[in-house]
Amino acid sequence: MRAFKAFFLSRLLREKLMLVLLVALGALMWLSNFSRRAAHAWTAHRAMTTELAEQKQWLGNRAIIEAAAVRAVKNLDPAKTLDDTRLVGDLSALARDNNLKFTNDTPQTERSGQFAVHTVQITLQRADWDALKRFYLALARRSPYLGLEQLSLAADRANPSQLNASLRVSSVEIVR
Repeated sequence: MRAFKAFFLSRLLREKLMLVLLVALGALMWLSNFSRRAAHAWTAHRAMTTELAEQKQWLGNRAIIEAAAVRAVKNLDPAKTLDDTRLVGDLSALARDNNLKFTNDTPQTERSGQFAVHTVQITLQRADWDALKRFYLALARRSPYLGLEQLSLAADRANPSQLNASLRVSSVEIVR
């Protein structure tokens, strides 16, 4: 420390100012980096605290949720629940009954306890409004075994009087 003090005092005034400015700039860069890391750590801490509180709430309500699931299963007819293959088949039949062109993605399945929820993204191309409405009403009559999660409509570019519809449909299956 003494050698540094002697070195510093032996410099010209402009060199002293430059050294002080250089040290201040380094300290400012370090503080900036430190504050950015501290803000990131604080945000991660808050997010984790929120997530843990939510998990604690779900775990605290476990008995209520399980009782509701048991009541829900009693209200469902296992013969009417659909697996992923029947989901696609029924949607295809509904589309065919309403003269709609039908394409679909691969169904996704999420299992939890005694239920399996199957979800599929389908596209109905160049449809008129009345056919889409009939398709929707037929789908709604199948509730709670079939459910519409998302719907997006767009006018067809080649013929604006027709619509292209993209739907995400899910079905519930009771796992035995």
